[in-house]
Amino acid sequence: MRFRARNVRSRLTLWYMGVLAALLVVYGAGSFLFLSVSLRQQLDHDLQEDVETVEGQVATQPDGSVTLRLHHGETGVHRFVEIWSADGGLLYRTPQLDGQALGAPPLARETGERGKPVSGRLPNGLHIRTNTSTHHLLGRTLVLRVANREETMRSQLRQFATVLSIGLPLGIFLAGFGGYALARKALAPIDAMSRETQKISAEDLGARLSIQDPRDELGRLGAVLNDMLGRLQGAFEQLRRFTADASHELRTPLTAIRSVGEVALQDSRNAAEYRDVIGSMLEDVDRLTRLVESLLSLSRADANHIRLDRADISLFAVVEEAVAMLEVLAEEKRQTFDVQGERDVTVLADRLILRHAIVNLLDNAIKYSPAESSIFLRVHQGEGNTAILDVIDQGPGIPMEHQPYVFDRFYRVDKARTREWGGTGLGLSITRWAVEAHGGEITLISKEERGTTFRVSLPEAPR
Repeated sequence: MRFRARNVRSRLTLWYMGVLAALLVVYGAGSFLFLSVSLRQQLDHDLQEDVETVEGQVATQPDGSVTLRLHHGETGVHRFVEIWSADGGLLYRTPQLDGQALGAPPLARETGERGKPVSGRLPNGLHIRTNTSTHHLLGRTLVLRVANREETMRSQLRQFATVLSIGLPLGIFLAGFGGYALARKALAPIDAMSRETQKISAEDLGARLSIQDPRDELGRLGAVLNDMLGRLQGAFEQLRRFTADASHELRTPLTAIRSVGEVALQDSRNAAEYRDVIGSMLEDVDRLTRLVESLLSLSRADANHIRLDRADISLFAVVEEAVAMLEVLAEEKRQTFDVQGERDVTVLADRLILRHAIVNLLDNAIKYSPAESSIFLRVHQGEGNTAILDVIDQGPGIPMEHQPYVFDRFYRVDKARTREWGGTGLGLSITRWAVEAHGGEITLISKEERGTTFRVSLPEAPR
C-alpha cells in the first residue's frame, strides 16, 4: 500500500528529507572513499620509505648470515621485515612476527621485480600492508619483504564511519524538523486564505482575502483569488439585477393583461368594446412575446448555442434591408433615413443576425429621435481592413454618467428616454453580442441635446 502524506507540509518535508538524505549519503560515501584512498596512499608511501630504509640497513655477519643494522635510537618495532634468498630460503625475520610468515617463499620470477603493496592478514588476525623488493648485497640477490600495520588506518576509517552513521540520521532528522517548521511558516498564508475563503458565501462576495506580501508567489495567488471574487461578485450582482429586471418586465404586461381582463368582466360590454379590450391585451401579449424572445436569444448567446452562418455580404445592402423593414415606423413620426456610403464594403457575417443588430440600432434611433428628423447611416472603410457603420440620430443624447451602462441588459436612461414604444431594454445588449460574435466592436459617441452616434466596426472580408 502506497503511503501518501495528508497535507502539503508533510509532503514537502518528506521530499526535503529524501533529497537531503540522498545528497548526504552520496557525500558521505564519497568522503569515506576519498579518506580511504588517501589513508591507503599515505600508508603505501610510508611503506615505500620503510623499504628504502630497510635496504640501507641490511648487513652481512661474519658467519654469512644476514641481519638489520639499526641506527642509534631506532627500534624498528613499527615494521615487520623478512629477508629471503633468491632460492627461497629464509635469511632473516623480525622478532615481532613471532615466527609468523609475511607470505609464502618468493618464487624465482619475483626476483628482480619490485612488487606492489598488497593487504594481508597474519595468522594472529593482524591486518598488514606488505611490499616486496629485490636487493643486491655483495654479489648476493636478496628478496626483502616489509610490512606495516593497517590497524591505524582501519581505526580511522571505523571512527569516520561511526561519525557518519550517527551524524547523517541525526542531521536528516533535525533538517526534517526544521524543514517542517519552515514549510508550516511558509504555508501559513495559505491556511489563512483557506479560513477566510470558507467564510465567503454568495451573500458576502464583497469580502476579500488579506495579502501579507503582494510581491511573492502567495501574494500573487491571493491577488488572483481576489480578482476572481470580484468577477464572481460582478456576475452575481448582474444575475440578480437581470433576474429582478426580467421579473419586473414580465410582471408589467401580465399585470396589464390581468387588469384589463378583470375590468372587462365586471360590466357587460358590446362587441366593439370587447374588441378594444382584446386588442389591448394582444398588445401586451406582443410585448411579452418580444421580451421572451429577446431573453431566449441572449440565453442562447451566453451558452454559445447560436451558430453563425457566415458569408461574404455587402454591408451597405444589409443596411438597406434593415431600413426597408423600419420605414413604416419612421413614417409614423415623419422621420427619414439618409443612407450613404460605399457599396463595395463587404464583411464575412451572418446576414440575419447582423441585420437584426442593425434593426435594433435603427429602432432605438426612431424611438428617441424627434418627429420630422433625419436618421443618418454611413457605411465606409476604416483603418486596418475594417468596415464601419455609423448610425446617427438627432435625439436628446445620453448623459456621460449613463454611457458606460447603455449596453447592459434592461438598462434605460429614464430621464432622457421614454417608454412610449414599450421597449424591453435588451435591444442594445443583443446588438453588442451580435457585433462581438462577428469579431467586431460597437462604440457610443453622445452629447446631451446633440444626438447620439453608434459606430459598428467589423472585420472586412478578404478581397
